[in-house]
Amino acid sequence: MLPQTHAVIGIFFAAAVFLLFPSIGILGAAIIFLSSVLIDVDHYIYYVFKKKDFSLFRAYHWYRKNSKKHCSKPKKEKKKIHFGTFFLHGIEILIILFILGNFVSSIFYFILIGFTLHLICDLPVEIIFDNRFDKLSVIYAYLRSKGLTFVDDLD
Repeated sequence: MLPQTHAVIGIFFAAAVFLLFPSIGILGAAIIFLSSVLIDVDHYIYYVFKKKDFSLFRAYHWYRKNSKKHCSKPKKEKKKIHFGTFFLHGIEILIILFILGNFVSSIFYFILIGFTLHLICDLPVEIIFDNRFDKLSVIYAYLRSKGLTFVDDLD
């Protein structure tokens, strides 16, 4: 799902949560919104690591180009393609945020809500179009990536 789509969903969700639970305050709603979008910073970090390039513009276009290549493949082929391991996209980070919310600051609960919203929005796309569940676990995605074709190596 594109960042713009996450932003639209995130703003409506954060507004709805604020209207239902005004005690979270504007700050809580803002953190929920921002975390629902900024979780994708791991895509940028992966691009920087893989390509040794800091251009956000080129990173965005690299993902768009490779996403089109990936989407053009049949479902069976998509399962053999590795797009990257994104360390913020998985249950492990949600568990860490929950623990941080318990022991450090309740602000981490707002981040947890935003991250969870983002992952829930990503799941239907991943399941329906890609026929996989990589974003459920960072560890699973990493282990699964071994032996797959990297998206850059596609024709």
